Amino acid sequence: MVKSSSPSGSVIIFAYLVVYIVWGSTFFFIEKALHAFPPFVLGSIRFIIAGTLLMLYCWMKGYKIYIKKAVKDAALVGFLLLFVDMAAIIWSEQFISSAIVSILSAATAIWFIVLDKPKWKENFSSIPTLLGLILGFLGVVMLFAEQIFGAPTDDGDSDKKLTAMIVMTVGTIGWTVGSLISKYSKNAQKKKINESTSEKEPEEDLNVMVKTAWQMVVAGTAFTTVALLNGEYKNFDVQAVPIEYWGAMIYLALLGSILAFSCYIFLLQVRPATEVSTYAYVNPIVALILVHFFTDHIVSRMQIIGLAVVLFSVLLMNWNLYRDSDIIRNYKRRRKIRKLRHMAPKSSIPRIVEVAEFGQKKSKKPKENPKSNDNTTDSLNQKNSGTPKEHNQDFYD
Repeated sequence: MVKSSSPSGSVIIFAYLVVYIVWGSTFFFIEKALHAFPPFVLGSIRFIIAGTLLMLYCWMKGYKIYIKKAVKDAALVGFLLLFVDMAAIIWSEQFISSAIVSILSAATAIWFIVLDKPKWKENFSSIPTLLGLILGFLGVVMLFAEQIFGAPTDDGDSDKKLTAMIVMTVGTIGWTVGSLISKYSKNAQKKKINESTSEKEPEEDLNVMVKTAWQMVVAGTAFTTVALLNGEYKNFDVQAVPIEYWGAMIYLALLGSILAFSCYIFLLQVRPATEVSTYAYVNPIVALILVHFFTDHIVSRMQIIGLAVVLFSVLLMNWNLYRDSDIIRNYKRRRKIRKLRHMAPKSSIPRIVEVAEFGQKKSKKPKENPKSNDNTTDSLNQKNSGTPKEHNQDFYD
């Protein structure tokens, strides 16, 4: 729900910086924490801390904590989004750099196009979407090719890297499936409410923060179960972990999981969803910069080209959303106003006619006796509603 009072520009800028930089840096801090934590222990501690603290915050705010159906849906989505995908990310970063992982994560938009069956007709009839899909696959293939045809090693590192990239790709598919389940279950719920009679009360639902807390708790439980079964917790010595790696863990739990997500939800309430979604382009760049300056990994030319190709493909796949967004409409409107202001000072009759006929086809010959500038005035007086969009899950990042 949008509040009547708009937040200050500095607050919005801070929220964007958190979403851009903190989320982009989580790939780097996962790789750093893996120096001291086994992969599933890392996920276990991170999401147990984050889920518990977020649930406590929701309880203190007075939000309803439990509704059976809502918790069941959140558990399924949390398992796919935060366990399957994050397990793939954490496990893969044992063998490949966080830069490659971040690029493969950005390519998730490919699977949204491929797996979103109800939108196949719309997606596959759009030329920009098809071009973006082809380029996206090309970018991913470039990254795989670097690992397959790169310098051979005797210790089997190439095979491990290739396996890690396959696991990472499977993880992005899990994220996509979870996102689509969340999207269509929400749409079905809205449809059910709309079809219900006025005598029936709408079905109660949980706050989005509570749902996210449940997703984190479920993910933390799943990570803990695996870590217990595969012996990671048995061999894990808490006291042997240096303080700097505990710092990385706290960063992931508090800043990466709670602060960044809270800023993301806040931005979706006060800014257009298509604008907020630009984090998908910035996060891999942040990850690439951190890998280049703070790790021993080499950021190759192929990785940079692959990143550029993947990000451009994401732009094309979401071109229709951007084209119809408030940002683009306002930009076109400002350009039109600037052109009209440029024309206005020239008070000759031909220039007045040009203003009156602005926007019409050039092939039409202007009339000798121009009418009042009703069309121009209407175009100048058209105002954007200014109401920020709610979270648009049709956007695939």
